[in-house]
Amino acid sequence: MRSTRREFMRLSSAAVACSGLVLPGIPSAVWAQGTNGLQPAASAADRVLVLVELKGGNDGLNTVVPYADPAYAALRPTLALPPADLLRLDASLGLHPSLAPLIPLWEKHELALLLGLGYPQPNLSHFRSIEIWDTASAAREYLDEGWVARAFDAGLRGRGRFTAEGVAVGTAGLGALSGARAVSLTSAEAFVNESRLARPAAVQGNAALAHVLKVEAGVLQAADGLRNPGAPALRTEFPAHGFGQAVRACCTIVAGQAGRGGVPVFHLTHGSFDTHRGQLPTHAALLKQLAEGLAALREGLVEAGAWDRTLVLTYSEFGRRARQNQSGGTDHGTAAPHFAMGGAVRGGVIGRMPDLQRLDTNQNLVHTADFRQVYATIAQRWWGVDPQVVLNGRFDALPFITA
Repeated sequence: MRSTRREFMRLSSAAVACSGLVLPGIPSAVWAQGTNGLQPAASAADRVLVLVELKGGNDGLNTVVPYADPAYAALRPTLALPPADLLRLDASLGLHPSLAPLIPLWEKHELALLLGLGYPQPNLSHFRSIEIWDTASAAREYLDEGWVARAFDAGLRGRGRFTAEGVAVGTAGLGALSGARAVSLTSAEAFVNESRLARPAAVQGNAALAHVLKVEAGVLQAADGLRNPGAPALRTEFPAHGFGQAVRACCTIVAGQAGRGGVPVFHLTHGSFDTHRGQLPTHAALLKQLAEGLAALREGLVEAGAWDRTLVLTYSEFGRRARQNQSGGTDHGTAAPHFAMGGAVRGGVIGRMPDLQRLDTNQNLVHTADFRQVYATIAQRWWGVDPQVVLNGRFDALPFITA
């Protein structure tokens, strides 16, 4: 008997009644087996990728600001940030002042600005565009699995025995982990505590229920991997807001698995950045929380001894329109910059900003780099798997990873 995905989710929900735990895509208790001919660096199995989704479409132009371009102020009579308020990085670019907690990473060359990320024929629907980013599909291509799941299929699964292939912290779903052997949880403590509700049991004559019980067994194994009573509590102070607590859960899991195998991919969310009206105060507050959380993420992972083997990447379904609207906000747009950070990141500016005087026919920014180039870089240089297999095509890598 083969259950449909909808039936599987229904049965799983009935069998595992845990408010802090969601279980899509866990086919068995065996998390990782096998080998692959590709040979990455020896430490590839221990590396951690943290994906930070900026839900709703972050306004890239007021995040990494081209303050020296007169078109910026012309397009945004009331939304343009004054040059004197910016955290100037060079003679043309500055960061939003709310991002001040990231300046130490910039000075340590652990922060890279990936400029102008987008894709051809951009879609301005929240649902469809984030699906494109999560699955690394073309605009008119529909794929079932996230790009991270395909990386595991391409050979990452054979790098070691992982507790789980990924953990999504929050209620936004698995994102790029869809199709991987991943779990979704509201917090590390909730996952460990509520997983005790899942108890293996013998069953005969009911293949669908037997399949759910296998899922439960996988949950128990994952909980055992995350529960490490001997691990010291982190001294890092994490922000009290939602994103700060998601960061805390991520750091707690990484620290608790030192020397035990672990979780190679995390998916965190922050937002909503859908700033159609009254953008200035909302955007400033969201970026402040983002920067505080990312700074705490670094501090917590440094304390856990994992920062040098961690790569953090922000992404969003799209940027915002170059020209402000009549409500003091910005509408759905296209290309935007994103951050890569970590101990193995080559810090600095990567790529170029879109030309503010050469907008597309819909008056949106024209991307200068395909977001799949970022994923190709991670597949090849971070994990040592074939990026063409992961992305169903060839995309040139970008120089933001040192090893």
